[in-house]
Amino acid sequence: MAARTQQTGRSKKRKLVVSTKANRDGSASKKPKLSSSNPANHPNKVFKTPPQKQQQQKRKFERPEMSKFEKSEAGQDKPLTKRERRLRAKQLAEERKKKRKRHYTLEQELASLWEKMRHRNIAKEERSKLISEALQKMTGKIPEIAGSHVSSRVLQTCVKHCSQTERDAVFEELQPHFISLACNTYAVHLVKKMLDNASKTQLAGVISYLHGHVASLLRHMVGSVVIEHAYQMANATQKQELLMELYSTELQLFKDLVSTKESRLEDVISKLGLQKGSVLRHMNSVIQPILEKGIVDHSIIHRVLIEYLSMADKTSAADVIQQLSGPFLVRMIHTRDGSRIGMLCLKHGSAKERKKIIKGMKGHISKIACDQYGCMVLAGIVVIVDDTKLVTKIVIREIQTVLKEIVLDKSGRRLLLQLLHPNCSRYLSPDDLASLNLSIPSLSAEADSLTMSEKESQREEGSGKEDAESDEEGTAAESVEKTSEGGKKDPSLRRRELLVNSGLAENLVDICIESTRELLLSNFGKEIIYEVATGGSGGILHQTLNDKLKNLHGSIASLAAVPKSEESKEEHVLENFHSSRTIRKLVLDCPEFASTLWKKAFEGKCESWAQGHSSKVLCAFWETSDSKVHELAEKELQHLIQSGVLKIPETKQSANEG
Repeated sequence: MAARTQQTGRSKKRKLVVSTKANRDGSASKKPKLSSSNPANHPNKVFKTPPQKQQQQKRKFERPEMSKFEKSEAGQDKPLTKRERRLRAKQLAEERKKKRKRHYTLEQELASLWEKMRHRNIAKEERSKLISEALQKMTGKIPEIAGSHVSSRVLQTCVKHCSQTERDAVFEELQPHFISLACNTYAVHLVKKMLDNASKTQLAGVISYLHGHVASLLRHMVGSVVIEHAYQMANATQKQELLMELYSTELQLFKDLVSTKESRLEDVISKLGLQKGSVLRHMNSVIQPILEKGIVDHSIIHRVLIEYLSMADKTSAADVIQQLSGPFLVRMIHTRDGSRIGMLCLKHGSAKERKKIIKGMKGHISKIACDQYGCMVLAGIVVIVDDTKLVTKIVIREIQTVLKEIVLDKSGRRLLLQLLHPNCSRYLSPDDLASLNLSIPSLSAEADSLTMSEKESQREEGSGKEDAESDEEGTAAESVEKTSEGGKKDPSLRRRELLVNSGLAENLVDICIESTRELLLSNFGKEIIYEVATGGSGGILHQTLNDKLKNLHGSIASLAAVPKSEESKEEHVLENFHSSRTIRKLVLDCPEFASTLWKKAFEGKCESWAQGHSSKVLCAFWETSDSKVHELAEKELQHLIQSGVLKIPETKQSANEG
């Protein structure tokens, strides 16, 4: 301390010396010094240093901490290595988790067992032992640990591989907690697994537990998955129980009213004597939060929307269509009811809404085309939408990139067949044709009322002649047809712009020429090659692609002209079931192809093809309605028929002779 005082005294003396020198040379200084700035001029005033400066001064005079090397020299604890620090941090984290999680040690034990039981190459006996051990540890705690991301996976594996008695015990323990577990991000997978493995009585018990909670769970992003899974697993009556709860508050409160067998909402309202207005208000309160949250993937929601649109007034129906028109619709059209909603939005939506729907499908066209129900929405687009430039840009261009895959796909070919031969019952089922003609009653009734008012005004203005009345009826019928189709453009013109002007038809013909054999032998491609070879409905391809169609006829005939050989492993096109039937239809419906085929493949060689599937093709030359084709083959076939080598059905032979 004495040394410190000496040092501070010396520094003060030096400062005083400097200050006296400055006073002496004060006359030489340029800037005048204020007397108040010098603390020596105020001897009676005490100056206090601020607390921050005091702390800084203390730090200056404090002894610095010892470094790691000084600690080691002084004999204190050695510094921790990186590994030791990592282990220490891990230990602290484990301690925190134990305090925070109640069943943390149990989860660690279950995780170690799960690592062993989930291997594929493990023996069944060993796995069953591990599963029983895990279930014994979890008994009584399953609802508490089911929400954990570790134990939920362990439970899923146990439920999948355990015995039926063990599964029933787990189900009984979880059943009272299904509603709370259904809203948990991790437990929802366990609930789905339990539903997959549930018996009929257990499934009925789960659906009864869900009663009163269907609407609230459908509004939940996670809970809606459980409702959809239960809806898919349920039978028809159980599905109706889940749906009826969404129709009215009375049906939500009282279980006895739900056991009605009517499936349509209109029949339910008439049987139970419900008020239509209150039902629609309740359904609107259920549907709107679901649409606002974007939970539109589930089939139960699609069914509710279809029923709502069938009963809603025009403003409510238009609002729902406006909400759904856009990217939402792409997530809905994978179900039967969802595709119908898509077609209703296309039919009754405005031009802007149709544009939003088509733009929302951009990048997903190939996937939608190959979907069982999504392909019908694309078929509806080419029938309804008048903006052919937009449809060509988004739909047709994307299809052209994967055209061969779509031609050979069971669902993808429907869009192409709709363009080549619209609304053909041979390619579309009655249900598909009915979905294309669906309409919303309130919106279609508005169109009907407009046409009726126009008709009445024309009657009032006119002279009341019968001819005028018949003309008015014809125009009214035409207008109704246009509203049912959805577009104002002529269907033949729309079809030509999408099929021929877009270049799709030319690409189709090229693919048929390149892959003639593959398409003929295919169960689905044969229909495309048949429609292309005949020129499409109404001969739409003959005007611009007649030369290429002749090349296609030649390529099919050249395949048929390949001589039969027992050594070749490939099946001949005339002996294959699919290709022989396709060639037979072409002979009957396309005289140009029939003459080409006869000259290339059958002339002078009929006897070798008079047996098996190829005989069907020869019979087509005899049965054809075209006289020129019949004359070509008559002499040679007559000889085979008389000799008994070629057998023709008696009905067709008698009809041909007559």
